[in-house]
Amino acid sequence: MSLLSSIHHSNPEKRSKNKLATMLTTGATIAAIGALSMTAPTLASAKTIQPSTADYSFTVEDKYKGTATRTLSKSGNTWNYNVKARVAGVASASQSSTFVINGNNVSPSKASTTYKLLGVGRTHNLSFNSAGKKVTSSYKGKTTTSNMAQQAFDDLSLEVQIRQDLLNGKFSGNYYMAKKDKVEKTPFKRSGSTKITVPAGTFDTVRVDRIHDDNSRSTSFWLAPSLDYLPVKVSQINDGKKMDLELSKVR
Repeated sequence: MSLLSSIHHSNPEKRSKNKLATMLTTGATIAAIGALSMTAPTLASAKTIQPSTADYSFTVEDKYKGTATRTLSKSGNTWNYNVKARVAGVASASQSSTFVINGNNVSPSKASTTYKLLGVGRTHNLSFNSAGKKVTSSYKGKTTTSNMAQQAFDDLSLEVQIRQDLLNGKFSGNYYMAKKDKVEKTPFKRSGSTKITVPAGTFDTVRVDRIHDDNSRSTSFWLAPSLDYLPVKVSQINDGKKMDLELSKVR
């Protein structure tokens, strides 16, 4: 799910810090949410999410505490989504995604993720060619081009597509994500509604869960309809490591 998950260390302490960085990236991106088929019809009257800036706090393993800021902006017909997250003195991550929204459909053009763990960094870039149904990934000097039978997305544009789907009653659960070397089906399910309280306040939310093949992993999102389905809480367990993220402020 994260760039950092591909880095392995033999030292237990390094492995623990690597898991922290993996969770940091997940926390920053709210874990990778979905996309619609490239052949889906454009909805001329579709509702569209609004630009926003939101601050989050998150905890990894009830030990490491960090912060993240997510800014969604629009210039002309082009949208930009930028995320910055950090655990002081240990790790930091930044992500960006550029896309357009046609009716209900999100069409990304490029995305980038950069992280630093104890001063050592990596960058992953994605370039999307929706007309040609291809996506190109560049990471650690290797470039891979994958076919997109259905539209694939980066982490941030995936989140926006899910929010668009919920706004317009189009949530299907069948979504696709661009990885470093392939396009991967990433299914989700809607798991009911509930009221939750986070530092930013109390919200009515819709819960969406990612469906993992591995039963030891779980990822849950609580999205607030009053905030265009902005995530107000995320809870994830990955390889026994737990991460909780909560909305602290909307600006």
